[in-house]
Amino acid sequence: MNLRDFTYLVALAEHTSFKVAAQICNCTQPTLSMQIKKLEEYLQVQLFERNNKKVMLTPIGKQIYKVAKEIGKLEQEIKNISKNSQNPFSGELRVGAFPTLAPYYFPILVPILTKNFPDIKLFLIEEKTDKLIEMLEAAELDLAFLAMPEKNNNFNSVEVFEEEFLLAVPENHQLAKRGSIKLNDIKQEKLLLLTEGHCLRDQALDFCSMARIEESENFRATSLETLRNMVLAGMGITIIPKLAAHNVKGIKYLKIESKTPNLRKIGLYWRKQSNRVKLFEKIISQL
Repeated sequence: MNLRDFTYLVALAEHTSFKVAAQICNCTQPTLSMQIKKLEEYLQVQLFERNNKKVMLTPIGKQIYKVAKEIGKLEQEIKNISKNSQNPFSGELRVGAFPTLAPYYFPILVPILTKNFPDIKLFLIEEKTDKLIEMLEAAELDLAFLAMPEKNNNFNSVEVFEEEFLLAVPENHQLAKRGSIKLNDIKQEKLLLLTEGHCLRDQALDFCSMARIEESENFRATSLETLRNMVLAGMGITIIPKLAAHNVKGIKYLKIESKTPNLRKIGLYWRKQSNRVKLFEKIISQL
């Protein structure tokens, strides 16, 4: 039994396909199958149920999979420690952000990092919040920009900035001539929002529920750009974070006057056990 066997086990458990798992592990399908069988013989338990259509973990296999995945995280940490031992400001840096932030903040972030950390090889990942948290916990990310608060006892964090929400309306809308609006002004409007799984959707719903504003049931978008285009088409209005409020012909952005805070706080998160705190502190000082 060795670390490679655990890698095979985790890959097969997560992809439920010998073919896919073998590709991910960069080995042949017979090799992976043989190693899984040897591991079962060594442990004297059946890890997987197999048939012609699918592969799935047995109850004992699920328990061992959880431990094997933790071992994989620790192995990655050991590799990271080794890579960064000579120079804490060099090596690979994997940074993640969610879809309603990444396209607008990464272009600001990259020049800062490349200028101040020339020996860093930067990898940028755009994923939904749940996936970013999963990747950060699994040591597949070093840093993640998340909407605050994100309560996770495994992470440390610091607030990086906050931005207000603006209302995007067509330029021929009755409210477009105004510089700002109150929530009561849009109670009868069709509010377009993102689909489930986007943190901005939850933030917008929390904000609008205070004024009893309901979203349109006929449409949900998967990106801010789709929302923006729907506003251009006259299908409704939407809420856009200020950082994403680019000047677009045909759209007017209005300030929202509210007694409750109409903004989101963006934090930078990292694992408490990470060995790259010196680098993270230096990055934070540059933001």
